Amino acid sequence: MPYERELKEAFAAAELAGRYVKAEYESFVPIPNAPATFSTHVDRESQEIILKYLRAAFPEDGLVAEERTPTLDQGPKGTDRVWIVDPIDGSRGFAMKNGEFSVMIGFAVGGQAVLGVVLEPVLDRVTYATAGGGCWVVSGAGEPTRCRVTERPTMDGLVVVVSHLKPGKPSRIVTGLNPARVVETFSAGIKLAMVARGDVDVYVNNYPNFHDWDVCAGHVLVEEAGGRVTETSGAPIVYGHGEKAQRLGMIATNGRVHDEVSKRMMAK
Repeated sequence: MPYERELKEAFAAAELAGRYVKAEYESFVPIPNAPATFSTHVDRESQEIILKYLRAAFPEDGLVAEERTPTLDQGPKGTDRVWIVDPIDGSRGFAMKNGEFSVMIGFAVGGQAVLGVVLEPVLDRVTYATAGGGCWVVSGAGEPTRCRVTERPTMDGLVVVVSHLKPGKPSRIVTGLNPARVVETFSAGIKLAMVARGDVDVYVNNYPNFHDWDVCAGHVLVEEAGGRVTETSGAPIVYGHGEKAQRLGMIATNGRVHDEVSKRMMAK
């Protein structure tokens, strides 16, 4: 399997962090109205667990991650091999204790996402992929199952996953795509994994500012499951360069409806 060693080590790092996060989650006092920028010591410690592990396993690789922690600055700069980590993606789901958060570890080579691990600690489920190795999901102690995107050929009956909608506030995504069904959840990692597993047809990220760590790991899942991931315009997404910011939106689909989704979102 391509990137076999990298995947093994990413799995180990995610499992270590996942055990820590789940233990902290079980004793955490819920915060019902946590802001989108919410962060705790759990985010930072989870990140340190992951980065320390990856730094020891791959000392020549670069590190990109959400939180400012000591190990983050120890990775070499200017390398083509970069680990991209979100220690708790969907921190509001963690804070609210609804289970909607994930641990995300992505790996990019030459700006291209080639490996992704998305662990959902509460469900004990991990969806993972490597470039050329397919996308797989494992729940608990079960066996890996191959993931495939949906086969929906047109926009008829479209199922879209979005962040939780504010009552009475129209969503550009929903009004633009007019889906038959809308699924709401926190965590971009969970949303991208849902596209990869065929639970939904489309995920659109239209935030004006998001980052590599929000989507890199999930990007690989979708593409290896037979889908397509691009900027809103249809242009490729590049990782691990510049300020690690993504400002041109992202569309993840089953591939068959991708061009139409792009067209509609560009028109909004």
